[in-house]
Amino acid sequence: MAKVLVCDDDKEIVEAIEIYLTQEGYEVLKAYDGEEALKVLKAGGVDLLVIDVMMPKLDGIRATLKIREENNMPIIILSAKSEDADKILGLNVGADDYVTKPFNPLELVARVKSQLRRYTQLGSTVDAEKKSVYTVGGLMIDDDLKEVTVDGEFVKLTPIEYNILLLLVKNQGKVFSIDQIYESIWNEDAIGVDNTVAVHIRHIREKIEINPKDPRYLKVVWGVGYKVEKI
Repeated sequence: MAKVLVCDDDKEIVEAIEIYLTQEGYEVLKAYDGEEALKVLKAGGVDLLVIDVMMPKLDGIRATLKIREENNMPIIILSAKSEDADKILGLNVGADDYVTKPFNPLELVARVKSQLRRYTQLGSTVDAEKKSVYTVGGLMIDDDLKEVTVDGEFVKLTPIEYNILLLLVKNQGKVFSIDQIYESIWNEDAIGVDNTVAVHIRHIREKIEINPKDPRYLKVVWGVGYKVEKI
């Protein structure tokens, strides 16, 4: 049974989310501000975090920043704000998904399921070999261990970042449009997703490239999309 931590200063929202997630078989842990969420996470065992942005003591953005220093679990941010800038901010600090209030609880449950599926079965297929290692130059992805190294140094990626990089590395030389990347990773129709994909691409570059402005691995093909160059 996966454990989901729900953090929001509105107890009614937390209880409503708990009802829907419990019905789907998840164990729900609860917190009502960022500091309390960090304490729950330190105890371990949490598989996914749903966290509100605007909270007392420690807001969702700063809490996510702290969590990402040590933990790559999927994080879904909740916020009453719907502007693109706020969505980008959430993704910039390491969130994997963003849900705007008011939201349909069934949609949130679907997103929780999707994130947990990616987190536990990143890149796996029914016919996958027991050992799946992909290399490009000094970049290596061990898909059995879900590990990424560059020149022997381990690189910590979020589940979404890992999936994007794995998709491109497994298809070296092939150019994927932004819409193709989004639909492959998020399993949703791509509508106005340019910023969402671009933010994750930038994060991947910052982690795997010596000079993100002059990338060796993750290349942009202007007007078309992105690819991992064959080396």
